[in-house]
Amino acid sequence: MAKILRLKSIWRSFINSQSPRKSVAKWPLADRTGLLMVCIVIAIVSSYKLLAVPDLKPGDIAPFEANAPQSALVIDTEALQQQKTDLIPRTSVQVIDKEETVNIEKALIKNISYLERVAPRNEAFRIGPVNLTPEEREWLSKQSPQRRNIWEQEVLLVSQKMLKQGLIKTLAHDQILNAAKFQLIEQINDEGPSIDIASKLIANTFHGNTNLRHDAQRSQQLLEELITKQGIPKIEVKKGDLITRKGEQITPEGFAVLDHFGLIRRTARPIEWLCRFSEALASCFALLIIMRREKPSLRPKHGLLALGLLLIAQASKDWFGAAVSPLQILVPPTLLLSQGVGPTSALGWMGVTSLLWPVPVSGIGEGRLIIAALTSTLVAFLGGRMRSRAQLLQVVVFVPFSALLSQWILLRSQILSSGSAWRKLSPNSETLLTEALVLGAMLMFTVLLIPIIENTFGLLTRARLMEMSDQERPLLRRLSKEAPGTFEHTLMICGLAEEGARSIGADVDLIRTGALYHDIGKLHAPEWFIENQEGDINPHEKLQNPYKSADILQAHVDEGLKLARRHRLPSPIADFIPEHQGTLKMGYFLHKARENDPSVQETRFRYKGPVPRSRETAILMLADGCEAALRALGEKSSDEEAFKTIRRIVESRKHDGQLLKSSLSRSEIELIIRAFVGVWKRMRHRRIKYPISSFKASYPA
Repeated sequence: MAKILRLKSIWRSFINSQSPRKSVAKWPLADRTGLLMVCIVIAIVSSYKLLAVPDLKPGDIAPFEANAPQSALVIDTEALQQQKTDLIPRTSVQVIDKEETVNIEKALIKNISYLERVAPRNEAFRIGPVNLTPEEREWLSKQSPQRRNIWEQEVLLVSQKMLKQGLIKTLAHDQILNAAKFQLIEQINDEGPSIDIASKLIANTFHGNTNLRHDAQRSQQLLEELITKQGIPKIEVKKGDLITRKGEQITPEGFAVLDHFGLIRRTARPIEWLCRFSEALASCFALLIIMRREKPSLRPKHGLLALGLLLIAQASKDWFGAAVSPLQILVPPTLLLSQGVGPTSALGWMGVTSLLWPVPVSGIGEGRLIIAALTSTLVAFLGGRMRSRAQLLQVVVFVPFSALLSQWILLRSQILSSGSAWRKLSPNSETLLTEALVLGAMLMFTVLLIPIIENTFGLLTRARLMEMSDQERPLLRRLSKEAPGTFEHTLMICGLAEEGARSIGADVDLIRTGALYHDIGKLHAPEWFIENQEGDINPHEKLQNPYKSADILQAHVDEGLKLARRHRLPSPIADFIPEHQGTLKMGYFLHKARENDPSVQETRFRYKGPVPRSRETAILMLADGCEAALRALGEKSSDEEAFKTIRRIVESRKHDGQLLKSSLSRSEIELIIRAFVGVWKRMRHRRIKYPISSFKASYPA
């Protein structure tokens, strides 16, 4: 058996060697640098948590299953923290702040000085630190400087006593006023205006201020004393007790026990981070390689789209954590990429996103992730075959329902109930139904977003190809009216090119649409092309200038590209316009030019190219060359003559170097020749001539 497998592998290698390597489009340095930066950002987002300290916290999904290695009494840190939070308002110790006390005393001295300045001038009625009554103004104006000085010292002494006791910022004004009066009566031993003025000065200066500050050390000491009196909350753990289960959220109590047994990492893990970072970076590069392998003409912005979706997926995993659903992360981007780039690229993106999943999925271990991956695989294959928006809308209903049904069956399956991974499929039916509805809404949004993504990133989906191949589109209707011969020629080429593409597994939808638009440049002067000429009039014969005639032929390519830009044709479609002619010789006009000047350079009478760079544009070139020759064959021509005619044209294109970058193999070229002959056989079928009697013979007079 091993020998047979080895022979098979040798045969496959031989077959692959017959197929030329596809030419990969080169990306500018700026685009490559931009993609590299996005890859680095993705790698950082995917790995930075390995540098976090601690590496786990309450509420995270447990990446392992842990049992207590021994019995222990573990401090319940969550309960202890809550206890501290409740006691903090009762344990805030405040002390006198000397600096603030000095500032308040300075403010009081400033207010007293103000009254001292205005008293001799009899201006005590002015607005100042206190509002004085007429009696108070009179008393203040009659005091001698010596008496006023004694009074001021007594006021300052009373204020210092009050500040020594501590001043609360939120104490009411009337309370401060009453306290000041009480202290002043004992100090001054007098009643009347002197007590009233002094109490107002102190109350107005002290109100809204404080000379207390929080003493953290004494507060912490008091807090610890109260906690010791109340008792520290502890968790009793016995040897073998289950601490946490893989895939479940870590509770605060479980986190405390894990930390007690040293299962929580308190140091960064640079080696593991480097491995995860390298893995994510290599996965991004692998994704780009897969995409370029499937689509050699891939553009940098297509790669940017895939990497952007990957970055959004990684950020969503990190942001939502346990609440994220694998179905909602994997399925919509897979559908988008399968439509815009291809199923292989979509599968590659899904594989990379699944492998870079940072933590187990909530409640189920790996089971739910496997279901999401299988669903995404189905979407990738279906998305590559969908040819209309209606089929995409069917997916919006079919995929969420299928995912819901499969998960529900697995939940109820007793066969899988004993498996360690699948046993963790614990979400209830309501959760699964909600997830399916959200997935359906996201897929609907994706379907609505596809046209915008198509225009922004230049994607070419099946649905868009089918829409563009509608012959009622303005540009094609104009071609059918203004250049009917060219339009008929286009339809004939479509038949040949489609069959050729189908025979080798090329993109039939792409080549059909490209064939319809490949000659739109002839609209600038349709009468200069023989298929649109009526009668025997040929403008080239009247022109009698092979150089200008060659320029006119080249102009149909240049004008076609201008029309493609004006009508915003996608690049893969516009590529058919120059590549279907490649760098072919304009043989007739070259011959005419050399009749007058044998030294004429051949390059002057070649199209500007480029040569076909894909199988589809190469097939169209061959179909364009063979169409006129096949129509020229008579009805009695044999299949062998058709084979020889087609082969001669194909070989001439091949020897001229037109197929070097097309990646067509020899076996594929042979299949294309046979397909062209099959189409020619359908084109030349005969019709029976029915006898038609004259009107007079049928109805005699």
